Amino acid sequence: MAKVLVVAEQRDGRLKKTTFELIGASAAAGNETHVVLLGDGIQGLATELGHYGANTVHVANDAGLKFYTAEAYAQVVVALAKSLNPDVILAAHSPTGRDLMPKVTSRLGVGLASDCVQASFEGGKLKVRRPLYAGKATAEVEFVGAGPQVATIRANALGIPKPDTSKSAVVSAVAVTLAGVKTSVSEVVQGQAGRPDVTEASIVISGGRSLKNAENFKMLEEAADVIGAAVGASRAAVDAGFRPHRDQVGQTGKVVSPNLYIACGISGAIQHLAGMRSSKVIVAINTDPEAPIFQIADYGVVGDLFAVTPALKDELRKLKDH
Repeated sequence: MAKVLVVAEQRDGRLKKTTFELIGASAAAGNETHVVLLGDGIQGLATELGHYGANTVHVANDAGLKFYTAEAYAQVVVALAKSLNPDVILAAHSPTGRDLMPKVTSRLGVGLASDCVQASFEGGKLKVRRPLYAGKATAEVEFVGAGPQVATIRANALGIPKPDTSKSAVVSAVAVTLAGVKTSVSEVVQGQAGRPDVTEASIVISGGRSLKNAENFKMLEEAADVIGAAVGASRAAVDAGFRPHRDQVGQTGKVVSPNLYIACGISGAIQHLAGMRSSKVIVAINTDPEAPIFQIADYGVVGDLFAVTPALKDELRKLKDH
């Protein structure tokens, strides 16, 4: 059994589901699972973390932690890690996790396995698997040396357990002293997203440059709304101005691992495949039967997306209605 510290993520008082994945995986392995929760006015979230298997929730509640900064958050996480002395530290491979954990590990003097798609515990040791060469291969990583084993895990890689409301966690307040912090965030202005983020959605429908213009993405949005999916885009579509960068799926955009990924008019450039090839089920719609996307697709439709996508939307609606 290992002592595991999970770095929770919350935004606007709502916990990210990747946090539940990490807690559930640790708890299922029988580990002593600790969670650090940072923010301002977030004490009430500790109860929900207990439902997913957290044994102890360390709440760092301070006005200086209202908005995320790597400098302030790393200071709190490092101090807690040094006092708690966990065997393993886990965080989501999200924009926050990618920014925060390198700073944490550098201060602890340990290594970091990032963007992992599998994780297991054997004899108190963490073993992870992470993709290499734009997802064409994976490497199994074990940790050597002293100090905590630290990894960031891709969203949707581990699965979310069902919450058990009969379970509860011990809540411990963390004394926050943000000494020497040189940066702070005074305001966050959010864009008009209005739909699920591609990194957390269980279903993603993405379009490529073949959609020809931004207006035609409404066709994908209509299909996505039927099943509560997120709408993504290839780099070519983003570069053409069809979608904002926040929707870009790929090596230089967002890496996704949904249960279902539907690629509409995306040929499958290596950059795009690196960002979505770990999806559980991949459906490709393209007029070119030789398109690289078909090499990794579980289901392929050789056809015009402007004819296939509306038909797919109608069938999805029928399935939902029944």
